[in-house]
Amino acid sequence: MMSFRPLALAAAAALALAGLLPAPAAQAQSPLRIEITEGVIEPLPFAIPAFVPLDAGAASAAAEITRVISADLTGTGLFREIPASAHIARVTSFDSPVSFADWKAINAQALIVGAVGSAGDGKLVVKFRLYDVFSGAEMGEGLQLSGSAKSMRRLGHKVADQVYSRITGEGGYFDSRVVFVHEEGPKDARAKRLAVMDYDGANLRYLTDASSLVLAPRFSPTGDRVLFTSYATGVPEIYLLRLDDPRPQRVTQGQGSMTFSPRFSPDGQSIVFSDSRGGNTDIYLMRQGSSPVRLTDTPAIETAPSFSPDGRQIVFESDRSGTQQLYIMPASGGSAQRISFGAGRYGTPVWSPRGDMIAFTKQNEGRFHIGVMRTDGSEERLLTASFLDEGPTWAPNGRVIMFTRQGAGASAQPALYSVDISGRNLRKVPTPGSASDPAWSPLLP
Repeated sequence: MMSFRPLALAAAAALALAGLLPAPAAQAQSPLRIEITEGVIEPLPFAIPAFVPLDAGAASAAAEITRVISADLTGTGLFREIPASAHIARVTSFDSPVSFADWKAINAQALIVGAVGSAGDGKLVVKFRLYDVFSGAEMGEGLQLSGSAKSMRRLGHKVADQVYSRITGEGGYFDSRVVFVHEEGPKDARAKRLAVMDYDGANLRYLTDASSLVLAPRFSPTGDRVLFTSYATGVPEIYLLRLDDPRPQRVTQGQGSMTFSPRFSPDGQSIVFSDSRGGNTDIYLMRQGSSPVRLTDTPAIETAPSFSPDGRQIVFESDRSGTQQLYIMPASGGSAQRISFGAGRYGTPVWSPRGDMIAFTKQNEGRFHIGVMRTDGSEERLLTASFLDEGPTWAPNGRVIMFTRQGAGASAQPALYSVDISGRNLRKVPTPGSASDPAWSPLLP
């Protein structure tokens, strides 16, 4: 462990300065190898020679997996790949000795080497090692993964997760999916259907057709089920869809009410949602096999509930104070505590999977923002600003947020964007056409 500590410390220090780690951790980390100048992180330079194909049938897979790993790491804004054209050393065998002097000469601080081979029955085997170039030591033990040839991108994501975690000390988030609403057509007649894709936009698959309006999909804690709101019956109701079964199941039956904004509990055995009936909107909890239980009972509009990771509390939005604000209450209902006190209106709160922050949408002075705050409402920080930013969702490691952005004007179309919790590295997420309402899955098994 001590042999690769300098590189890990360098990355951890950079994360701390970027706001990705608590301040005490930053004070404990030195020396620094990544500098932030005028608010910009100097990315850690890494080299990743093309993974070596162990047989002729693995050549294309080796190239694709190498590309996936590189794109994952550089996409974080924390890493910078040194192009292959600058490499002095050539890696022709996975087991060849590493010439660290050659990698030091091009200022590579991390080196990733790997190999890909065919294992028969349509399967691939991926091996990799991660080195701290300046200490000349391997970071952790080498790892071998296997999977079907169809899942070669997932194998690349898994390797990237390991590299990211070993260098930063944070959990990875690359081997995950995003469910969202795919949109087509003009604003006044837009068709919407559910779609799911890898976090980086690859492997898109449609889950519903466009025969009825769908909104706000939400993953289960196991990532194999999706809750969403549908207007299939003419009024909003909550449906459940299993990713391996294209037939949605209705969870709530209106009977004079409208149900929407569903989310799973952390154990996946309950859902929390909004129910509007008799001109009043409240939050309800429904456990598997039981009837809904009312959690709030005020004349206000109360919606967008989200569980804390331990399942003990729920954050939600309410206008009970006269304006749209954020509140936290016990998961069983009862007294709620207001946590938002800044200027403007707050909505769509989502608890971080780490439990340390709450993301939200804020509207103030004609602009929309995605922001984060501590769970007691302190340390509010706005990460974005535009004509319309809304609906944040957390990456599995609680360090990146995805959301919907839309510009002004009749021709403007919604799109998905991501940003880290320091407010840096704002990126558009590739989707085929317009997209909204993203929800990030947990890491895939």
